[in-house]
Amino acid sequence: MYTTILSVKVNTINFKIPSAFLKHEVEIDIYVPDGILGNEKIELLLLNDGQDVAKMNFTEILEEAHHNKRNNRLIVVAIKASPDRLMEYGVAGVPDFKGRGAKAELYTDFIIKELLPFVKKKIAMPITGRVAFAGFSLGGLSAFDIAWNNPSVFDAIGVFSGAFWWRKKDLANGYTDADRIMHNLIDHTSTRPDMKFWLMTGTEDEKADRNKNLIIDSIDDTIDVVKGLLNKGYKRPENIFYFEKVGGKHDVPTWESVMPAFLNWAFEV
Repeated sequence: MYTTILSVKVNTINFKIPSAFLKHEVEIDIYVPDGILGNEKIELLLLNDGQDVAKMNFTEILEEAHHNKRNNRLIVVAIKASPDRLMEYGVAGVPDFKGRGAKAELYTDFIIKELLPFVKKKIAMPITGRVAFAGFSLGGLSAFDIAWNNPSVFDAIGVFSGAFWWRKKDLANGYTDADRIMHNLIDHTSTRPDMKFWLMTGTEDEKADRNKNLIIDSIDDTIDVVKGLLNKGYKRPENIFYFEKVGGKHDVPTWESVMPAFLNWAFEV
């Protein structure tokens, strides 16, 4: 008996979308599996910091994710950050202590009201499977915020080395952990009860250890997000997956190395 190996080729298409909200064009790369017939389950992933995706062997990663899968296709939209990244990424309506993230609400409007309609028109087929939003570092914080606040649009969230330290008060001005913006959002708001969360940090993500507990802040902050989600009633492993990569750094090679694990967990491909 012979097993048929299904090989799927992935094509990349580049677009520049004019945004009325952001007052500039936004460049995106859409990764589309070849030969979609329309009877497959089509899933969609948005990725912040698409300029970092472009540095990965992402086409090969996506082709491997589809290896021998007959009934599912994942389309990925990599959104390249603008020069105004520190203002557009963040938590909508809550700038950090330096005023960064002041345009996060406008970026949310771009994603929901301009990008998604554009992408769906280009795909020209219904998205019948899971829709997720993910990102790296500050882009991960942004993806979390947008997906959390738009539960009718997104089913899953992915954060690679997330900037969960994002805070309302500087360390030198009486900071406490209660000043972390995303943790406060999780504690005081709700999203869909079946939302899925994939959170990743590396053991060498940074050096900072503000509370001197011998655990770097990126790990502390991400674990506290997990604790906040558990307190909201989300379960492991059904809703939450935490990936702590030994030797992982705050860089593209680390994120590239764990991308297959994220795709495998978040999607049916």
